[in-house]
Amino acid sequence: MTTLLHLYHGLPISLRSAAATARGLYLRYWRYGPRTARLVEEALERDTWSRARWQDWQQVQLAQVLHRAATQVPYYREQWSLRRRRGDRASWEVLANWPILEKEAVQRYGPGFVADDCARWRMMCERTSGTTGTPLAIWKTRPMLQGLYALSVARTRRWNGVSGNQRWAVLAGQLVVPVAQRKPPFWVWNAALRQLYMSTYHLAADLLPHYHDALLQYRIGYIAGYASSLYAVALEALHLGRQDLSMAVALSRAEPLLDHQRAVIAEAFHCPVRETYGMDENVAAASECTGGRLHTWPEVGWMEVVADGRPVPPGTPGEFLGTSLLNRGMPLVRYRIGDHGQLADPAEGCACGRDLPVIGGIDGRTNDLLLTVDGRPVFWLNPIFYEIPVQQAQIIQETLERVQVRYVPGPHFTAQSAATIAQRLRSRLGQVQVVLQAVSELPRKNGKLRAVVCQIPPAEREAILGRAAGVDAPTAGVDAPTAGRPA
Repeated sequence: MTTLLHLYHGLPISLRSAAATARGLYLRYWRYGPRTARLVEEALERDTWSRARWQDWQQVQLAQVLHRAATQVPYYREQWSLRRRRGDRASWEVLANWPILEKEAVQRYGPGFVADDCARWRMMCERTSGTTGTPLAIWKTRPMLQGLYALSVARTRRWNGVSGNQRWAVLAGQLVVPVAQRKPPFWVWNAALRQLYMSTYHLAADLLPHYHDALLQYRIGYIAGYASSLYAVALEALHLGRQDLSMAVALSRAEPLLDHQRAVIAEAFHCPVRETYGMDENVAAASECTGGRLHTWPEVGWMEVVADGRPVPPGTPGEFLGTSLLNRGMPLVRYRIGDHGQLADPAEGCACGRDLPVIGGIDGRTNDLLLTVDGRPVFWLNPIFYEIPVQQAQIIQETLERVQVRYVPGPHFTAQSAATIAQRLRSRLGQVQVVLQAVSELPRKNGKLRAVVCQIPPAEREAILGRAAGVDAPTAGVDAPTAGRPA
């Protein structure tokens, strides 16, 4: 992977976009097809369902998934066979009889979660380490992905009046240009997906005007990305007094959206800001409606909230568990997502008129941003551990110049594995000192591992970010930040 990335970075700019478009054609094949338009309309029709109808529908889907998992998925079949041999007669038709599934089990026995009637060579494998630092491989069929992306079209684009042919920009974590590059473009054009993929590793104050110009040059209709990255682009636009950046909607994903970030993004892009929630394991998903509430997508997964392993009622905080309903090729049952929060009381309803379930609040996805020496925030660090034999890992930024990586090595971890981790970190953070430390176990808080930790004091962080953005205050005239999410 590192060699391919090096070769890609050596291409002329036009060929980088050609490579991105080729990748886009591949992704478009997997994500969209002749059924997509019909699937989108069906999803929008289901938005009108009553709460009772949703409950009945989900119960049927859950029963099918539990039976399929127990009889056709090797990992679960062996688990239930062992329980039977030990005299356990508990019914697999009852969700509460299934143990909570940890990420470590999915990491260790990954192929064993793929159903018998699915061939992995005919599936897409997506790799993630999420917020817990545990690298995972998740297999998905083409019909499953097309169903998922139809839901995304319906409940992010269509909910916000975005047409299918609008160009869009995304600020995400792929290294589309070398980190050391200091001249534009800091993006590639993916013609297959009508997508301007913008680097999140070049958000320094002196470079951000190029991002603003690119949004106009490519006639971008809406924008998506990490909240911190959208905020950085928006804040500098306000600082420069730009009024020419207008979007249909800004979609925040992958990290919490704070109130002050929402206000700045909305003002800079003259549009509503909608939060989304999900994970590559696809056991849960949600998107924000015009009423400011996060509605779950019931087709994707069955969500539970538990405390001490036991389900708790709506309004009570606990851990999120998810059971796959959409991904029948690799179903995960009672999977510990790693987020904490609560579901809203169904009786509350929503101003948008939909009876889709509502997430009342999320206390999770709390990984820290890291900072480069010149003040650029760096969020997406998952690819550092792709295909590296580590069981878990934690990145700790002690100072701007020093980063420590604590990791639990797998059986095939070598000196070259360590060198690759250090090289990938420096490609994102610059020439920092990287200290690697092998450990037998990583510390957890409330059962959760923080995969990325920034130990730079908050006041110093704000000063660094403020200098990078060219402002004295972190919010450029907006009220001080508060840790808020949609109610």
